[in-house]
Amino acid sequence: MTANPIERVQALGQAIEGEVAKVVFGQAELTRMVTIALLAGGHVLLEGPPGTAKTLLAQAFARAVGLEFGRIQFTPDLMPGDILGSNLFNFQTSSFTLTKGPIFTELLLADEINRTPPKTQAALLEAMQERRVTINGEAHAMSPRFTVLATQNPIEQQGVYPLPEAQLDRFLFKLVVDYPDADEERRIVASHGGRFKSPADFGVERIADAGTIGAAIDAVATVRLADEIVDYIVRLIRATRASADLECGASPRAATLLARAACAAAALDGRDYVIPDDVQRLAAGVLRHRVILSAAAEIEGRNVEQVVAALLEREDVPR
Repeated sequence: MTANPIERVQALGQAIEGEVAKVVFGQAELTRMVTIALLAGGHVLLEGPPGTAKTLLAQAFARAVGLEFGRIQFTPDLMPGDILGSNLFNFQTSSFTLTKGPIFTELLLADEINRTPPKTQAALLEAMQERRVTINGEAHAMSPRFTVLATQNPIEQQGVYPLPEAQLDRFLFKLVVDYPDADEERRIVASHGGRFKSPADFGVERIADAGTIGAAIDAVATVRLADEIVDYIVRLIRATRASADLECGASPRAATLLARAACAAAALDGRDYVIPDDVQRLAAGVLRHRVILSAAAEIEGRNVEQVVAALLEREDVPR
């Protein structure tokens, strides 16, 4: 492997994409975005119908990067203690012992996060923001690589608890997972139709470990953000607040996270500097859940992606 840290990040990204592609077909861009989130220290909200390989992608990704994988199926009766754990009294030692919940992992799939009450959602979101949890008033640190892939179904509206804007803001990306095209669907049926198969059955190999991921994150931190790129990001975010098509624009946190994600994207492309294309490719994923369409825009049938694309066209691109 090359000695250049940025080139190592690029090689790592290509290797992750290759391993995940063994079992999840036609989702290379989604794999790349999840990799960016991991390297940028962010979390991802996946929105898509059931059966579009969201769980399988998370399992394959965790196996490839060597992260401990956990899954929580969120339901209306799930309580904070069910995911965090609790202190149980040990009669032999006459003391309380922490029994850790399923949240104590490295890559967590939070399945159907919008099906659980706000109190339980808040327990997860504290862990996402602080990378620690509080149990009976005592703070417990989590893995510094703790990453959440949360899913929600956009179709069902009954029995759901939509995440409020303040909690949505904790996610780096909101990504839309769509149905595969016909060729990809035929390949899926041919490969998965016989019996249930895990990523291991498809030969997904572990190509990284904690040290590899840590070194990649350190390399991303060295990527340069020119003043012109910083100005471009700030102008774009401020434009969302002034847009007549948006009732609510993005916060300064969006600008910070967009810059951080752009650095990770640049490293995955083998560059130690950010270019405008990095910002443009990531803008929709960063802003999709942070802005709210105006009533007029909704009546006209416009969506957030169209509004963001229009804002990008209006802003002068650094040369």
